[in-house]
Amino acid sequence: MELVNQLAQTYAERYSSRLDPLLEEIAAYTAVNHPEAHMLSGPLQGKLLEMISRMLCPRRVLEVGTFMGYSALCLAAGLSGDGRLHTIELRDADADRAAGYFRRSEGGDRIILHRGNALAIIPTLQEDWDLVFIDADKPGYIDYYEMILPRVKSGGMIIADNVLFHGQVLEESVTGKSAIAIQAFNDRVAADDRVEKVMLTVRDGLFLIRKK
Repeated sequence: MELVNQLAQTYAERYSSRLDPLLEEIAAYTAVNHPEAHMLSGPLQGKLLEMISRMLCPRRVLEVGTFMGYSALCLAAGLSGDGRLHTIELRDADADRAAGYFRRSEGGDRIILHRGNALAIIPTLQEDWDLVFIDADKPGYIDYYEMILPRVKSGGMIIADNVLFHGQVLEESVTGKSAIAIQAFNDRVAADDRVEKVMLTVRDGLFLIRKK
């Protein structure tokens, strides 16, 4: 199911501030060379992530799912003066590419890249989070959420990506492992009175979740 009107997407991008040239380079490389290029946040969502981060001015950011480093760089743009961003990637090839981009970026020394299984890594990070971005394997979303939320500061935010999952959650009968997992996650968050939440129809769906 096509969720985004391409004319509206192009129009919105035209009227939004441009991202850093390095991000444009990442997007161009990924489109040509990566078989899962559709996973990249892209300019409109990237700018939204950057704006949210700049508004929060977070000291500690966690990203679950680094991919090519695009969203991490967007989120890192709003870090406070002593801020740090921790990002976790399972796949070594993607982590290698992201690490190279981080080294070339301004402030990349404030991004800490972890390689491996996020469920094993997250408990080792003794931090209280101001901002979290979840964009990893969809069956893991509930586990990530429940593991992370207790360490999110009051007033802090979790952003979950792909919560419309290519429109599959809109079907009368939701099928497929990932779509079923996303539907279960959406239901869990909707029923959670520990948080305030709003779902945005940006790209493939973003869930903005604020801890009370």
